[in-house]
Amino acid sequence: METARALAHAMVARGLGLVYGGGSVGLMGAVADAVLAEGGEAIGVLPRGLARKEFAHAGLTELHLVRSMHERKALMASLSDGFLALPGGLGTLEEVFEVLTWSQLGIHRKPVGLVDVRDYWAGLLTLLRHAVDEGFIRPEYAGLLLVDTSPATLLDRFLAWRPPAGASIWLDPTET
Repeated sequence: METARALAHAMVARGLGLVYGGGSVGLMGAVADAVLAEGGEAIGVLPRGLARKEFAHAGLTELHLVRSMHERKALMASLSDGFLALPGGLGTLEEVFEVLTWSQLGIHRKPVGLVDVRDYWAGLLTLLRHAVDEGFIRPEYAGLLLVDTSPATLLDRFLAWRPPAGASIWLDPTET
């Protein structure tokens, strides 16, 4: 939770808003609360079905209720200038890999990163290195993922990030 609040502080200090899944609980609920408490913008995107089961955050700058998870992810991606994950579960893993794959394919040209709290992402990073070593992932695609223990440092890397030349060879973003 301390890192979630530090992330929120670093975002607001840099004039960055939050686009996330729209819940009021967990680490992302804490980020949203802290962003709002510091006067920042927090936009949630939540499927209507989850709004009934998950506690939708009532105090957001905007809350978009959508029909499906696919619509949720598409809207979040279009509203976002980058993608950052704190430690999380299956949904977090799926979303990280999806936006990282989209980056590889050229669907977007936005930074993707992980805040590595107490080596939470160490196993995933080992798996990615193994996939590179085995020839399943090109090193330049694995290199699209930014990782840092400090939310502030990671956000600074996001702000300085430029898409690597030639890294997105699969699709023309205007055709997706």
